Amino acid sequence: MRLKDKKVIALLEEDFEDLELWYPVLRLREEGAIVDLVAKEAKKKYFGKYGVPAESDYSFSQIDVNDYDAILVPGGWAPDKLRRYREVLDMVRSMNEQQKPIGQICHAGWVLISAGILRGKKVTSTPGIKDDMTNAGSLWFDEAVVTDGHIVSSRRPPDLPPYVKAFADLLAAN
Repeated sequence: MRLKDKKVIALLEEDFEDLELWYPVLRLREEGAIVDLVAKEAKKKYFGKYGVPAESDYSFSQIDVNDYDAILVPGGWAPDKLRRYREVLDMVRSMNEQQKPIGQICHAGWVLISAGILRGKKVTSTPGIKDDMTNAGSLWFDEAVVTDGHIVSSRRPPDLPPYVKAFADLLAAN
C-alpha cells in the first residue's frame, strides 16, 4: 500500500463527470490513500452528469488544506461552479505554493485558470477548453496525460488509467 497515510482532497460539486471523480478516488483508496470528498456543504449528496451520487465528507470550511498531501479536481460541469468559490481557489493556490500534487482532468483546468497558477505550465485538458488554457498562459498538449512538476493533467475519461497512475506515482514520491 504505497499511498498509506497519504491524504487527498477530491473536490465535489453538482454535475461532476462521474468517472473522472470516482475512478481516481477508488484507485487511490485501493493504494491506501485517504481520499476525502470536500464540497461547499458537508454530508450532502451531489450528483454527477450521469446521475451517480457522491456524498461529501466535509465542507470547505471544515478542513485545513495543510493537513492534505494532494488535491484532485474532477471534470464535467462541476469545475465551472467550483471556480466560483474563494475557498476552492485558496486550496488550489496553497497546494501550488507548497508544490503538492494537483490533479486536473477535462474541464477541471478552469479551476486552475481561475486560481491563476497555469502561466508557463505544460498541461492538457479536453480540447474544448484548449483556448482557455492557452489564454491563461499555459503550454497545451494533446496527450493523454501531461505532468509538469506537481501538476498532473489529462483530457477525458479514456485517459483515466495513465492519468491516475501518473498522479499516484507523483503522490507516492512526495
